[in-house]
Amino acid sequence: MKFNVWHLLLNIRDFIKQNKFECFLLLIILAVATFFRLYKIDQYMTFLGDEGRDVIIVRRIFTEAHPPLIGPGTSVGNMYLGPLYYYMMAPALLLANFSPVGPAVMVAILGVLTVFLVWFIGRKWFSKVAGLVSAGLYAISPTVIIFSRSSWNPNIMPFFALLSIYSIWRVWKLKEFKWMIVLGIAYAFVLQSHYLGLLLFPSLLFFWYLARVPKHFTRYAIFIFAILMSPLLIFDIRHNFINVKALYTLIATHDGTVLISVGQIISKIPVIFNQINTSLFAGNNILFGEILSLMISVGCLYVIFKKKIGKLSQNYYLLISCIGFGLVGFAVYKLPIYDHYFGFLFPVPFLMIGAVIAVVQRGNSLLVKTLLYTFCLVLAIMNLINNPLRFQPNKQMARSQNVSKFILDQASGKPFDLAVLAERNYEDGYRYFLELWGGIVMHADRWDQKTIVDQLFVVCEMEEKKCDPTHSSKAEIANFGMSKIESQWQVDGVLVYKLVHSR
Repeated sequence: MKFNVWHLLLNIRDFIKQNKFECFLLLIILAVATFFRLYKIDQYMTFLGDEGRDVIIVRRIFTEAHPPLIGPGTSVGNMYLGPLYYYMMAPALLLANFSPVGPAVMVAILGVLTVFLVWFIGRKWFSKVAGLVSAGLYAISPTVIIFSRSSWNPNIMPFFALLSIYSIWRVWKLKEFKWMIVLGIAYAFVLQSHYLGLLLFPSLLFFWYLARVPKHFTRYAIFIFAILMSPLLIFDIRHNFINVKALYTLIATHDGTVLISVGQIISKIPVIFNQINTSLFAGNNILFGEILSLMISVGCLYVIFKKKIGKLSQNYYLLISCIGFGLVGFAVYKLPIYDHYFGFLFPVPFLMIGAVIAVVQRGNSLLVKTLLYTFCLVLAIMNLINNPLRFQPNKQMARSQNVSKFILDQASGKPFDLAVLAERNYEDGYRYFLELWGGIVMHADRWDQKTIVDQLFVVCEMEEKKCDPTHSSKAEIANFGMSKIESQWQVDGVLVYKLVHSR
């Protein structure tokens, strides 16, 4: 092992000596990526109910020795993800002394590693310039930055999806079958970050088939994958296969989620492709996104024409397969598609641009090369103009902390019930700090009178005329019973009410 590590260090040293300027540029790209993801991360990170729920669950691993068997629930289909992300969060949360900033920093570091992996793969598959341009654009993409600086299970998917793609490439192209083990681990993380990672499976399966992998390596990969997925299976067995039934219901009944018309699917593919490019490259500028989609399509067709379909490098086929199956999968899906759904595809369009650059670099006129690099420069400028650091931070975590401190002061050490009235938030963002700092926070349940105490604090994040906490139908308030407002305050931009029983 010592010899292998030493040999690796010597190889790295030799590589740096032979590619000093490239390494210098890479260092700048990684420094920029790190800055954009870590600068004031405690102020820019998202911290609402979902993030509060996650850190509550992970903290219980240490305080109650309660390891979770499932991860977060899905927004569609009433299913649950696996718990791998929670176990990833645990060391970061502990090292940060239970501050939610710890897991956010972990995600940011993983985001920087993804930039490095984009460079490494782009360079290995296409060219030095392709790797640097792909990584540079990925480092400054506003959408990628936003999803690289908050603790959320879908935010780890780009790294593990790209690692899965690279692993199957080594298995298929280089016949390095031990990489099946890496694939099994990486793809388990993909699926447990978001189930839309299933859209990556057809590509992995297709190139696994082409690789003619010896059976024992496939068994190793399946075994490791099964071990990592086993907590979810144990949960399903204990709860009457709730996930399996939910998935069956979603697919078998379509539930308004699946298109079955071939014509509609085909017509939707360009729309999805445009949405991906608008989100990742165009700073959500729709017009520029449409122009960009057209130019990328023309560039890809140019590559195919220039290289001839039969003479294309095999690496191109892998990228085309990933984006192709992804587009078809999203076209079949009828419900709204949000940016984080594209997580498993985030790096692929950047590598496609690198692939085009690699072909144009060789044997083309100065005019064509100038146009291509001008296009990349315009992309970079557009992304920097829309950089999220140009906008004011949300300071969501600071608000949760300030409001929680205020409530604890007003509670005077006594137990209290809690409710949040908001359009896109719920109690757990506040509950985490209340419990962390020793507050006795109850869950009001009308069937258990012990959970209903003498005071209820209501945090309203809406305008005052929409609050009306004594008449809210929300369960946490309704279960408290007949109430009246004893006190009302404004704290850090939100309203805080103290309710007591009216009789």
